[in-house]
Amino acid sequence: MKILAIDTALGACSACVYESTTGQLLGFETLAMQRGHAEALPGLVGKIRDQLLPGLDQVERVAVTVGPGSFTGIRVGIAAARALGLALDVPVVGVSTLSAFAAPLLGDESRAAVAAAIDARHGAIYVMMISASGAMQVTPRLLKIDQAALQLPSGTLRICGSGAALLAAAARQRGLSCDMSGALDAPDISYVARLGALADPASAPPDPLYLKAPDVTPPGRAAAAS
Repeated sequence: MKILAIDTALGACSACVYESTTGQLLGFETLAMQRGHAEALPGLVGKIRDQLLPGLDQVERVAVTVGPGSFTGIRVGIAAARALGLALDVPVVGVSTLSAFAAPLLGDESRAAVAAAIDARHGAIYVMMISASGAMQVTPRLLKIDQAALQLPSGTLRICGSGAALLAAAARQRGLSCDMSGALDAPDISYVARLGALADPASAPPDPLYLKAPDVTPPGRAAAAS
């Protein structure tokens, strides 16, 4: 199955086409950025299309990161994925950003627990934890950093994601050692595609996973408070 994957949820604008039967990347583009995903994404997908023969017509599924992450970035990616799904007449699936961060660290020989963390600002992180046995220990949620650290297991621990440094600092204050090799600003787009290939379109719709309200104040409310 050929998967077109899109990620605009965090610090990059990325897309790829991945062949799930061979594990091969057929096209790949990524740009590091905090803003401007909406403007960058069309050109980036166009470059992917130009890398393929005969273009995107061979794509059988679209996968997109649905959050948690930037409110604007999530909306940009989901809107683009839905539009491409309609144009190509293929299913669209949503992939958790936290799962995409954690995926490269799972299934190797380290047998370590994995914590994926994204900076949610104001002393909080979006976090998900998976035990060394592969069981979900903490489902994706928003927690204060010290609260998240209290749920970290003892023993070998690998922390990934854009909030890895924040969680690792709190872990070390508890005397825990951790590996931060997965500390990235955005997930590897190839793993978004891999998870998208495994997802069931019926249970993984391309719907936003925000986990918290936006950090904005409606104009009317702000005027009333002044």
